[in-house]
Amino acid sequence: MEDMNSLCHSVWDCKYHVVWIPKYRRKVMFVSIRKHLGEIFRELAKQKESHILEGYITIDHIHMCISIPPKYAVDQIVGFVKGKSAIYIARRFGGRQKNFLGESFWARGYYVSMVDRDEEVIKAYIKSQETEDRKQDQQGLFG
Repeated sequence: MEDMNSLCHSVWDCKYHVVWIPKYRRKVMFVSIRKHLGEIFRELAKQKESHILEGYITIDHIHMCISIPPKYAVDQIVGFVKGKSAIYIARRFGGRQKNFLGESFWARGYYVSMVDRDEEVIKAYIKSQETEDRKQDQQGLFG
């Protein structure tokens, strides 16, 4: 019960494992901005009363364990985070001053699964992505 959250008339514990990729898996651009994305994602989630429990930004995709209140649909929150972060990326790194219309940084769609009693397993999986990233980088150097 200690992980439960509450709104005015409900008590809830809704957690999701979400994964998405940048459009065309733009590795070159993505590498330069990935260190800024964690704080951006956390701030955007907070604006929608959501909380990122665990996350890892690999070289070409995002893994996130996020707690979302039941008054929001998962696609609302993921769409909000992807959309607003794309605008931030365009303004900060793309040199655009106006709204970022007609182009998108993130690919359409995402993967989502509910995190139930397997929360620790999901968190461990997300943390292990760094190790897998390093292994793939090493294979690329020698393969």
